[in-house]
Parts: sequence; C-alpha cells; structure tokens
Amino acid sequence: MHFNRKQFIQAGSLATASLMLPKFLKAFEGSGLVLPGNKVIVILQLSGGNDGLNTVIPYRNDLYYKARPRLGITRDKALTLTDETGLHPALPAFKELYDDGSLSILNNVGYPNPDRSHFRSMDIWHTASQSTEYWNQGWLGRYLDAQCQGCDKPTQAIEIDDVLSLALKGEQVKGIAVKDPRRLYGTANEKFFREVLKNHKDETGEQPVDYLYKTMAETLSSADYIFQQSRLHPTNAEYPKTDLGNSLKIIASLIFSEINTKVYYVSLGSFDTHINQDGQQQRLFTEMNDAVKAFVKDLKQQHRFEDVLLFTFSEFGRRVEQNASAGTDHGTANNMFLISGGLKQKGILNAMPDLADLNEGDLKYNVDFKNVYATVLKKWLNADDQLILNRKFDYLNFI
Repeated sequence: MHFNRKQFIQAGSLATASLMLPKFLKAFEGSGLVLPGNKVIVILQLSGGNDGLNTVIPYRNDLYYKARPRLGITRDKALTLTDETGLHPALPAFKELYDDGSLSILNNVGYPNPDRSHFRSMDIWHTASQSTEYWNQGWLGRYLDAQCQGCDKPTQAIEIDDVLSLALKGEQVKGIAVKDPRRLYGTANEKFFREVLKNHKDETGEQPVDYLYKTMAETLSSADYIFQQSRLHPTNAEYPKTDLGNSLKIIASLIFSEINTKVYYVSLGSFDTHINQDGQQQRLFTEMNDAVKAFVKDLKQQHRFEDVLLFTFSEFGRRVEQNASAGTDHGTANNMFLISGGLKQKGILNAMPDLADLNEGDLKYNVDFKNVYATVLKKWLNADDQLILNRKFDYLNFI
C-alpha cells in the first residue's frame, strides 16, 4: 500500500489529529509521575467576547442602567456579592464559591491599544503579544518549550477540542487537541491506519510522507496512552450532559490519573451577543455554572481543589451602551474569574469599572492580562515568566 503526501493528508481525521500530538507521550507510559500537590491550571475561554458588565453587575451605579435601559440586570435579580456588586442570576454556583473564599474577581483586564476584531484580539490573548506585534507561538506553547529544555520528563498540555488553539502551540512543543480520548483511541486503532503503517517502507525522496507516517505511529501510541490514563482513575461524579460538562469530566479524570499534564484548556461560546443578549448569555452561563459546580465538587471530594487553578477569560468585553437590537457590540476591558482552593486573595480584587470615565464609550483597562499570565507562570507553575513572555510584567497577589 503506497501513498504520496497528498493522498496521505486526505486519508482521514487521524492525519489531522496526529499533527497535534507531541513526540514525548510514549515516554510516560507506566511512569506514575504525578502525585497530589502537582499544580494544574484549567483555562476556560469564553469565546466571542463575553459582556462583563452583565456578568459582574454594578447594580448601585445609575450610569449602568442609563446606558442599558433594557439590558441592565436589576438588583433584585442579581446575586448579591457586596453592597455595590452582584453576579448574573445564572451563576449561583459562582456566588457559592465567592462566599466560601474560592472565587476571586479581577476587573478591568485588557491591554493597551485594544483591537475589536475577534480573531486579532484572540491572537493577542493567545500569544501574550503587544497589539502591535504578531507572534506565531502561544504563551502556553512557549511554556512547554521553556520548561523542558534538556529534560527527560516534559510537561504536556491538553485542549479538549478537535483543533489546537494558538495559545498551546510552541516552537518545539505543542499541546494535544483531543475532544474525546475514547474517540481518538478508536480512530487510531482503525484497521485502515494499522494497515497503512504495516505496509509502509521509507523511500528516498519521500521525506514529507515519511514524516507523516512517523507522526502517525507516534499518535497510535499516544492515543492509547491518553485513553488508558483517562480510564485509570475515572471520576464517578455526576456531571451535566453538556459539552462543557463532558469536557470538565474528562479533565477531572485526567487530573486524577498519572498523566503528567499541568495545563488543560477548554472553550465555551459564542458570547458574541449583538442581538437578544439576555437569552444567549443566560443559556451559556447556565452551562458554565452547572459544569463548574460539578467540577469543583469533584475536585474537593478527591482533595485536589487546592492544586487546581481555573480561570476564565474572553478576548474582549462589550460596549457600555446597549445597541438597538437588545444586544451589545464589541468593546474592550473585561473581568476574569479565578477559582481555586489555593487562593491567597479572595473576593473582588480591584475597583469596578468607572462608567463615568470611558474611552469613546468603552471601558478603560487598568490591569494588563499579561500580569495575570506572569503570576500564573511564576507562582503556580514555577516557570520562568520573563523568558516565556519575553519581558517582565508585574505579579499579582491572588496566588
């Protein structure tokens, strides 16, 4: 059986999936590397630009209701955090986390010269670049590159998706994109792929094809490894039967296993609420609330909540004023949720947005998101943040 490069790429889903899998997974088989105390981050990307003002609600601010006569969430509906501030009514589990000291809220997060394009702004968040810079490696990919220079036990990163985000692409090492370990395992073990590998012989002048065959062979081993690890200590906890619920259940099972993974990445969306925002945000927040509630309960029962930091981000917030379609348009600064049993600062960490001091109708940022990244890299992952981010940023005190 002989394939040229074009035929091979067209062969099926495994060819795509395999390019997202690093070479080093096989080295971990049976290694039993991970013990309780291994610090893990879980990043929840709120894709599409979540409206932060209707997430963390300034219900004592008249300017909020003046700008949003139809969209503003009234105080009696908001979930009270302080005398000034409440949460979206679809986030009761987040209020419980706030009340027990497991949730911090960081307001006014953004970056200089903000870009209102979904794609460009997401690239900036993924790469941790300045808005004037264009980088091809993500901040987590560079973390993978940096933490394993010369080591024999590299850390890996897993995204629960079919496509790997730029954030997890390094120069030398990439994260793993896998929506379902069982499905990847089943695909990898299809007879077709086994037969392709069995009959392949290296041929002069076919280096690209040889590379792809080699990648496929590594994928078969990696797919088996990830699947077996996900079954090693499967969580028996109940999770919502939603995409995010299923994803966090997979992540929990992997955290409880011996897989050497410090970074998990998952997305929820779309929060691009130009029209009829109320219903869309309510639906997405209900999914997020229920999935995160199950995940945190699971981590607590397995005594791992102190080792896990989950944080949310969105590529931008929305404009302060509602639009004519009962929605909001692309804005700038936003808030972030930080969830862990190991927080050192709890509650609302900084001032709410100043609605009397806007930049052409948009919120002004006063916390650069790269300060959050630097803090997580240095204080949680014990990594060289300046090397990874290419410059020094201020550390925050939430961990």
